[in-house]
Amino acid sequence: MKELKEKIELLNWIEIGSELNEKGYSVVNRFMTESDCKEHIELYNHENLFRKTVVMERYRFGLGEYKYFDYPLPPTIRTIRETIYPYLAKIANDWMNLLRIETRFPSTGKELQTICEANAQTKPTVLILKYGKGGFNTLHQDLYGDIFFPIQLVLFLNEPEIDYTGGEFVLTQTIPRAQSKAMVLKPKQGDMIIFTTNFKPKKGDKGYYRVQMKHGVSELHSGERHTLGIIFHDAIS
Repeated sequence: MKELKEKIELLNWIEIGSELNEKGYSVVNRFMTESDCKEHIELYNHENLFRKTVVMERYRFGLGEYKYFDYPLPPTIRTIRETIYPYLAKIANDWMNLLRIETRFPSTGKELQTICEANAQTKPTVLILKYGKGGFNTLHQDLYGDIFFPIQLVLFLNEPEIDYTGGEFVLTQTIPRAQSKAMVLKPKQGDMIIFTTNFKPKKGDKGYYRVQMKHGVSELHSGERHTLGIIFHDAIS
């Protein structure tokens, strides 16, 4: 795990922060190797690792399936979650300052988990999502209770145009008193997208205001698509 931690520490966090501020997302190319991606896809078949399976169409979330990991998380996933969090906490706290929100996030993920536990949010939210032909995910925000961290990430485990077609990652921005803006991304296998969970600040004529954001997945035309979603706050259920 030392090599993975060093890889995360060497990421250009100044650039990532700048892109999150400007666009609400940042793409880290080839964060995972092909073999790493295949290993994480294989985890989907190990039922003992998961606490809950959700079939999307039952809840009108889309068409597909996802599984929430149980604690303890697999070592690689735990390392990514714990090592990336402090960098994002600095960005999140800058956002709170700009928007004059009193909330402040602790410097470690373990401290955030303690805050979640105090608010009855004790269930892990890290998940693997699986889509087949025709699969999609409606626009949404991953909020699991009153406590939520405003930035999350997703890792793409399959190669587009080879393992699947369609299935683009979609982000929308809703600006007050204006039409929504859509951004369609086509990440490659091993890419990581860091993006806002709920809102980001944007500078206007009278200071900073909130831009609401949602994310989803467009319809798959063929093949199979897996992603690993890492959310930092826990859930009530």
